[in-house]
Amino acid sequence: MEQRPPNAEAGARVLVVDDDPTVAEIVTGYLDRAGYVVDRAGDGPDALARAAAHWPDLVVLDLMLPGMDGLEVCRRMRGQGPVPVIMLTARGDEDDRILGLEVGADDYVTKPFSPRELVLRVESVLRRTRPAPAAASGLLRAAGLTVDPAARRATKHGAELALTIREFDLLAFFLRHPGKAFAREELMREVWGWDFGDLSTVTVHVRRLRGKVEDDPARPRIVQTVWGVGYRFDPAAGFGEE
Repeated sequence: MEQRPPNAEAGARVLVVDDDPTVAEIVTGYLDRAGYVVDRAGDGPDALARAAAHWPDLVVLDLMLPGMDGLEVCRRMRGQGPVPVIMLTARGDEDDRILGLEVGADDYVTKPFSPRELVLRVESVLRRTRPAPAAASGLLRAAGLTVDPAARRATKHGAELALTIREFDLLAFFLRHPGKAFAREELMREVWGWDFGDLSTVTVHVRRLRGKVEDDPARPRIVQTVWGVGYRFDPAAGFGEE
């Protein structure tokens, strides 16, 4: 498998997976003009084959594919290696969008969508994969967790955590702001870089993050809910008895 490091600069490889030729052609055209190298696939098996031949820096993945749906494609790709995924869905049902986030999609866009907005989402996700600036690359430690922003590596009591890009960014942000409560709108702005969007994105990512950093995700101690406000990271948690 050809592996390329994630890159938010022009020239990053984007795999567009959509069985609608018109949508795929429009998305490909906009991404190509934005300076990305674009591969196209019309179904799940083709997408997996193309990813194996040329590992993408990011995947734009339609949820409703014939045969193997986008959720299964996402699962299989994530089984091969870390890759950012933006899910496309024509459905308006919130459960479908949340399901995409639950399987590890970093973002989703609901059809019909603006191709320009999609390009901005691609840029936003890829920007998060850039190495951290030297001033911000020091190790972050609290609650038994260690985050290395430069290596984009996180551990809990020495054990590696398998985090998606957004989960990593969310955890790093919490460690940089211990003890402070943040509204979901603030987290969306500071972590996702968006001034607007579906706040369920934040809710799902917090739930997924808790599943990986908490001893008991049903009774979170590290990432706590502040009712009526949002969430707070407790740097003293993670140690001692329940």
